[in-house]
Amino acid sequence: MPYPGRPGFPQLMREPLRKDNHFMTLDQVRDLTTGDMLNVDRLIQERLSSDVLLVNQLGQYIVNSGGKRLRPLLVLLAAHACGYSGRHHLNLAAIVEFIHTATLLHDDVVDASELRRGRETANAIWGNEASVLVGDFLYSRAFEMMVEVGSMRIMEIMAQTTNTIAEGEVMQLLNCHDPDTSEAHYMEVIRCKTAKLFEAAARIGAVLGGQSTAIEDAIAAYGMHLGTAFQLIDDVLDYSADASETGKNIGDDLAEGKPTLPLIYVLRKGTPEQAAVVRKAIEQGGRDDIAAVQHAIESVGAIAYTAQSARSAADQAMQALQILPASPYKDALYALAEFSVSRTY
Repeated sequence: MPYPGRPGFPQLMREPLRKDNHFMTLDQVRDLTTGDMLNVDRLIQERLSSDVLLVNQLGQYIVNSGGKRLRPLLVLLAAHACGYSGRHHLNLAAIVEFIHTATLLHDDVVDASELRRGRETANAIWGNEASVLVGDFLYSRAFEMMVEVGSMRIMEIMAQTTNTIAEGEVMQLLNCHDPDTSEAHYMEVIRCKTAKLFEAAARIGAVLGGQSTAIEDAIAAYGMHLGTAFQLIDDVLDYSADASETGKNIGDDLAEGKPTLPLIYVLRKGTPEQAAVVRKAIEQGGRDDIAAVQHAIESVGAIAYTAQSARSAADQAMQALQILPASPYKDALYALAEFSVSRTY
């Protein structure tokens, strides 16, 4: 069935969930949207501009700090997969990146982080006050750009999304140094803090394409599961990755007292001694007991459990795509789900 270039898709192609493991590479995915992404990057640079020098300096620093640009890429792919052929997807991709960047600026202040992606954080260079205020600038610039798109539906989606992200940030703050955080509550934090923006990025692509509620909800579910898988692999990498690849030190989350899924699993499945080590580490923060914590994580299979949870989320993301007709952009969305669980950085 040829890929239709208009909304509606009266005859949907449905196929089994892909199990052949023949996915596009991330480079091939990016090649699909090279022209769009160049325009998005150009738009980001233009709309970062301010008469206030510090806004320019700090904004440029964080936006150009080597991020994967997965969220704006998701907007572009979802819009094309849903038959959109205009130019609003470029604005919305930049908007999503601004919102993501604002959350990073605020996160690093809350967490007192000094390193992100192997570079000093903006707050380490310019201070907490400047980071918070430039984060606010990015939020307000994003909503200014949304008004230009002229869609109340998209405004509604993004307003709800930013509220949910803020709630997720507060929930995470309340969880810090709390070893009694349950897996269900932690997964709700992931849904709010991380997955919600992935969900919104995918959903607005369907809105642009004028798709039915069923397709809109399906691709939104794809984004939510994709974001969940992505965060769970971040949890895995926090205890198993090479710092030179991730730009983070082993146990950064532990140092901040964050009870992520590997630690929650040890508390549930480990010996009393292992649970006591992890409980103390969460309550006190820091890396003093990192070796003992890593040993406990490895002993009970917490990394494998977390990775399997991520794989389950990625499979659910792929399943949600079956409602879409065949296209290179659908293949790219499959590939992003696979990348979310196979990456090492």
